[in-house]
Amino acid sequence: QVQLVESGGGSVQAGGSLRLSCAASGYTYSSNCMGWFRQAPGKEREWVAHISPGGGTTDYADSVKGRFTISRDNAENAVYLQMNNLKPEDTAMYYCAINRVVGYNNGWCRGSQYYYVWGQGIQVTVSS
Repeated sequence: QVQLVESGGGSVQAGGSLRLSCAASGYTYSSNCMGWFRQAPGKEREWVAHISPGGGTTDYADSVKGRFTISRDNAENAVYLQMNNLKPEDTAMYYCAINRVVGYNNGWCRGSQYYYVWGQGIQVTVSS
């Protein structure tokens, strides 16, 4: 059974940093895109960032570009999201996910409909 477990969330003041981790078990995902998504109360889930299977290509939503960094360690079956200069509007539940498509395609890796395994989510709260 494939499982993703996020950790590292919490509460910080604006301008602070957090590092989210996502550990995968029951599956070797080195051939798949991995993504981070978030959902704030009353809003739809949105794509935050993704990373290609080998880790050489990353992409970010405009709202987080320059502040967030996604990385992965295929040997550890883990993906990370370093979040710096956090803003109150970053407050949300954050989810990591595995893309169902083998290989890399930017459009597929941005679309939540192409992700088929999701973590339970972890809360990030940023106060002003």
